[in-house]
Amino acid sequence: MNIKECLYSQCVDFVENRFQAIQNTIKEIQESLTSETKSSAGDKHETGRAMLQLEREKAGNQLAEIQKIQAQLSKISLANTSEVIGLGSAVYTNKSNYFIAISAGELKIENDIFYAISSNTPIGQLLIGKTVGDEVIFREQKFKIEKFF
Repeated sequence: MNIKECLYSQCVDFVENRFQAIQNTIKEIQESLTSETKSSAGDKHETGRAMLQLEREKAGNQLAEIQKIQAQLSKISLANTSEVIGLGSAVYTNKSNYFIAISAGELKIENDIFYAISSNTPIGQLLIGKTVGDEVIFREQKFKIEKFF
């Protein structure tokens, strides 16, 4: 497995873990809603149900967001055909390494650390369309692109 495939695989695992966590949260909320019985303290019961409904709505929004991230990940091609940095590029700079895919944080491949970033993050937007030797300035730091694939 090459570096891009490893990075991609770690991103898929990241999304799958988030998806499972959200699904479990939704299931727990649903179970709480169905098991909650009307008590003599009616107002307290209604407040509890309202809080659970808000939690369910929040989890539903998180689920929609993770589905958008899954869609973004599915657009990535691991073929090394581009002459410029784009979605799916593994980028080495003199400061940090990046995998332009989704925002998944720090990924480690052998002795290299990559930051999985979305193409619409500020640093992602600076890197897109650049090539080897180009420099970008981000947060008052200058990065030189050493290689990408």
